[in-house]
Amino acid sequence: MKRWLMGLIGVSTCLLLSAFVLAEDLSDVERDARALELYIQDKQDHKDYCPDVEWDQPALDIYKSTLESHLPEFCKS
Repeated sequence: MKRWLMGLIGVSTCLLLSAFVLAEDLSDVERDARALELYIQDKQDHKDYCPDVEWDQPALDIYKSTLESHLPEFCKS
């Protein structure tokens, strides 16, 4: 499971670093994939960096509409 998650994070990082396309130009599949990557990354960052902070993660639909992290800034690496 950890290998799978680390692989997903690695692929996510590569995709985010190479993402020079405007959000409006993304296909539905690309938008959904990026939203899921952000959702998973926020969940992992919360667990790793600030598990004592109470945080209600927004629904995946919110990530799809904004395509940005919703984790408090102090909880990120």
